[in-house]
Amino acid sequence: MQPFLLAAAIALVPHPAKGELTVARVFGSEFSTQGSSLHGTWLPDGHHLVTEKASEIVRVDAVTGKSEVLVPASKLTPSGTKKPLPIEEFALSSDGKRLLIFTNSRKVWRQNTRGDYWVVDIPSGKLTKLGGDAAESTLMFAKLSPDGRRAGFVCKNNLYVEDLDTEKITPLTTDGNDTTINGTVDWVYEEELGIRDGWRWSPDGKSIAYWQLDTRREPTYTLLNYTDSRYPTPLRFPYPKTGETNADARIGVVSMEGGETTWTDVKADSDSGYLSRMDWAGNSGELLIQKQNRLQNQTDFRLANAKTGVSRSIFVDSDPAFVELLANDTDPNGVRWTEGSREFLVLSERDGWRHLYAVARDGASRLLTPGSFDVEGVAGVDEKNGIVYFNASPTAPTARFLYRANLSGQPDPQRVTPAGVGGTNGYDVSPTGDLAIHSHSQFGVPPDHELVQLPSHRQVRGTGDNEALKAKLRSVNLGPTKMVVLKTADGQPMDATLILPPNFDPRHRYPLFFNIYGEPWGATATDSWGAESYLFHQMLAQRGYIVASVDNRGTPSPKGRAWRKVIYKKIGVIASDDQAAAARQLSRLSYVDGSRIGVWGWSGGGSMTLNLMFRHPELYRLGMAVAPVPDVHLYDTIYQERYMGLPSDNASAYDQSSPITFAKNLRGSLLIVHGSGDDNVHYQGTERLVNKLVELDKPFQLMVYPNRTHAISEGPGTTRHLYELLERFLVTNMPPR
Repeated sequence: MQPFLLAAAIALVPHPAKGELTVARVFGSEFSTQGSSLHGTWLPDGHHLVTEKASEIVRVDAVTGKSEVLVPASKLTPSGTKKPLPIEEFALSSDGKRLLIFTNSRKVWRQNTRGDYWVVDIPSGKLTKLGGDAAESTLMFAKLSPDGRRAGFVCKNNLYVEDLDTEKITPLTTDGNDTTINGTVDWVYEEELGIRDGWRWSPDGKSIAYWQLDTRREPTYTLLNYTDSRYPTPLRFPYPKTGETNADARIGVVSMEGGETTWTDVKADSDSGYLSRMDWAGNSGELLIQKQNRLQNQTDFRLANAKTGVSRSIFVDSDPAFVELLANDTDPNGVRWTEGSREFLVLSERDGWRHLYAVARDGASRLLTPGSFDVEGVAGVDEKNGIVYFNASPTAPTARFLYRANLSGQPDPQRVTPAGVGGTNGYDVSPTGDLAIHSHSQFGVPPDHELVQLPSHRQVRGTGDNEALKAKLRSVNLGPTKMVVLKTADGQPMDATLILPPNFDPRHRYPLFFNIYGEPWGATATDSWGAESYLFHQMLAQRGYIVASVDNRGTPSPKGRAWRKVIYKKIGVIASDDQAAAARQLSRLSYVDGSRIGVWGWSGGGSMTLNLMFRHPELYRLGMAVAPVPDVHLYDTIYQERYMGLPSDNASAYDQSSPITFAKNLRGSLLIVHGSGDDNVHYQGTERLVNKLVELDKPFQLMVYPNRTHAISEGPGTTRHLYELLERFLVTNMPPR
């Protein structure tokens, strides 16, 4: 990508108006994308998938597209009912004789993980509900045993195994209660470590390994529901804010027949850290457990004997700042075992770049992906040919491509995505590694899908091109887009996207409006479709704004360790300066009105909006902060301490990273939006900021959505109301003229 030359004008040919976007159109179903027509779960043979279609479970030949019904809707219809069960998730046993169905789910924090499970015996057609007389929608994380004869599940913080032939239920734990959690985790482990399902079948199906958390010493937070009854209803849950006590955690192994648990010696109390990943170590005799210290600057990979519980360290990843929990999303332990389970693949930034290493059971490690670039993640492994496929973008940080490397480490990695293809490329690689479902999109361009052979990338057949959506977009008066490169104050390149107004006239001066996130959890300037977010910002461009998004230092762009970790103990500080530098550069363009610069963001982006309004008040005329963290002391231990250290060691740094510290500088128009039921970023922080702004006699506007969570999406009309509020505040307080 060529650097953006600030002195150059953008010459664009105006086109006539074709249609106006509205919030109702953007967030309705009109612009929904279609996924690949070939989708589902790959079967072990690597050439078939199993999927749900019209309330039936079907097996699809990936190459030909031909399908056969494995389980008809009639077998998914409980006795006494007329309709088949709505299928939310399903799993097929390894022998193909039983089907596990998840349905009637309820939300637990971010995801619907509590519900009902049913099992279909495919040969006989018998349909059985798991859990005996358990109350409706109380089972979690049910999984079939490797031989398909049993199912394990969590219910009310205890683990159970049910024999599918006899329907006998065996409790594996009995001590589960509100403070002792077996087989799942507490709020902060779920939110920040990505753990929900907290137990694993052994490969031989004879044992189960599981997390147990003790939250008795963990502080509780209370949310109040004022609207659903005449008196407030409290919701209390463990939530450790920075510097507070975390849950104690340990990992044990229990026979599927019940009995005493063998606890491993890998434990984590509040001071010693976190048990961040666990799974069987490629066999039924050992576990691989990842333990992070409280500062999260060290991850210890330990092999634990399943019979004795004794462990040994085989690999340690450390960093002066922090070690990211770099997981392979297809594996619950964040690693991939290869070479007959003699070694595993793991990501590490130990040489300054995020690379893939092969680690043997004796701890010996081998670099597989040398070079000055970052590996984004493992896409698949072709064991037969000794190839690992991974995602990376050495030449274009905003894009994603598929590469391959030999498991031997030689020769250097090779690009698999064709050289002429840009944008973001995703791959669902088959278990055998010779086929993949490829999805490709670019900024403002909906995805195409195809089945390709690997490693040649030869197309087998197209599986969807979203042509109907593309035709619909051509009927809309969309503004031109551009991907550009700006500079930090010390000259480092920052990627950015621009959406210009339709019928852009370089002789006119337009207000500049930023969409921002800016924290380590996400990037916004990516060469990918963008969906509703893209269309909402196109709508604002139609109103007469230039809409920009910039990824500052500290965002997870594939630019090396130094880029991501320079913000250690300076969350919000360096990022604000980088964003301000970008705004100043763009404001010098002849067609930008530097007196009318605005910004908005959500969550971390809401915090960054406050930072920019308070730290650079001379630059930003307007800000809209949704669900922000005004005071970083109030956020959770795992996220905030990872990037800031402990508050007891860094009190001044915590103050300097908190937007509320600089609230006295506010000059522009500020809108703050929050859900009072936000379990993640508590409304408490916004109320503290309100008090501070009132004390300082600073005008602002506040919108509170009762009982809405961090997503502010619950309840009829909420999404439309919120985005129309944002549009109205922007147009009223920084009109495009």
